[in-house]
Amino acid sequence: MAVHGTVAEGFDGVGEEFAAFVAGAEHPPGAQLVVRRGDERVVDLCSDGVEADSLLGVFSSTKGAAYLVTALLVQDGALDLDRTVASYWPDFAAEGKSAVTLRELLAHRAGLIGPDTGFSQEELADDRAIASRLAGQRPFWQPGQYFGYHAFVIGALVGEVIVRATGRTLQEWFDERIRVPHGLDLWLGLPETEEPRFLSTLPMLPTPDEAALLEAVWTSPHSLGGIAFNNHSPDSRELYEFPNSRTVRAGGQASAGGVGTARGLADMYAAAAFGLDGHDPLLRPDTAADFARIHSAGTDLVSGMPQAFGLGFQSFGPRFPALGAGAFGHSGAAGSLALADPRQGFAYAYTRRRFAFPGGAAPENERLLRSVVRALG
Repeated sequence: MAVHGTVAEGFDGVGEEFAAFVAGAEHPPGAQLVVRRGDERVVDLCSDGVEADSLLGVFSSTKGAAYLVTALLVQDGALDLDRTVASYWPDFAAEGKSAVTLRELLAHRAGLIGPDTGFSQEELADDRAIASRLAGQRPFWQPGQYFGYHAFVIGALVGEVIVRATGRTLQEWFDERIRVPHGLDLWLGLPETEEPRFLSTLPMLPTPDEAALLEAVWTSPHSLGGIAFNNHSPDSRELYEFPNSRTVRAGGQASAGGVGTARGLADMYAAAAFGLDGHDPLLRPDTAADFARIHSAGTDLVSGMPQAFGLGFQSFGPRFPALGAGAFGHSGAAGSLALADPRQGFAYAYTRRRFAFPGGAAPENERLLRSVVRALG
């Protein structure tokens, strides 16, 4: 399997690490890797099966765009992290949620991971429909006391606050403030004209040993994890299929419905932290630090695994020890990972077409990140 693209002087080791991973992969991953050092693109690579401008479903890496919009509106003073969600959206107060703040919601502490009976596929593609279903839902734990990953719904919940506070959708703000001014190849709502570049996500192909591991950690569709991923719904589908729906791509569902390239994701984080193409950074250092600061850490009630979140953004900690304190970003179910590391001065994005074992940020991200940090010196 061949690798295509360019690396800047001093970053040959990153290209070699990427090529070694691709050569050793049992199945073609269809991967893209982009790194920016500040405003400079120093790595721009892809493997056979995709082009640099192929559009892929980025699953929960979409959340990074949603949180960046939120951070900008907080920075502008349009949103207040310590106001209650219900002060923006009165219906949210039902079933004991009146005291939940926007800060707690972003930190995955609201307990509102899904509805009792699940979503239809039509509802799951529509942020306003998700928000409407969840306004009257009883939380699955005492809000503010614990945390758990709001996998399919956090973008809709935050997006409803945004539309109530500003009169405009999260997707509209993303286009106006982020995507269009910076020319990002990342879409929360893919136009029909861009469809020819989209490549459908391919299912995971686990080895027998990997399949056995997946079976060993199986959980009930009616567990917290099952509810968060809509597995309890009569209309449940395989996760890899989600962005393969034109309805999902057109709507730009803000938790997992984004479509883009590694270039688009890396450019977004470079624009946020360092500035891009002559623009000032989107986020002031204090805003970036507050959103990256850990607000929830410990055992995630949904995944049952150790996890840490800032204000929406994932805090990577021990998972990726090459990263500096204060790095912020988000992974996606098929294996993607996108982030900014302000201390070490780089933005990173990795995407893949073939769903990776075991789900979430693909294991190869660790070796790729290490090679990037070594190249930076």
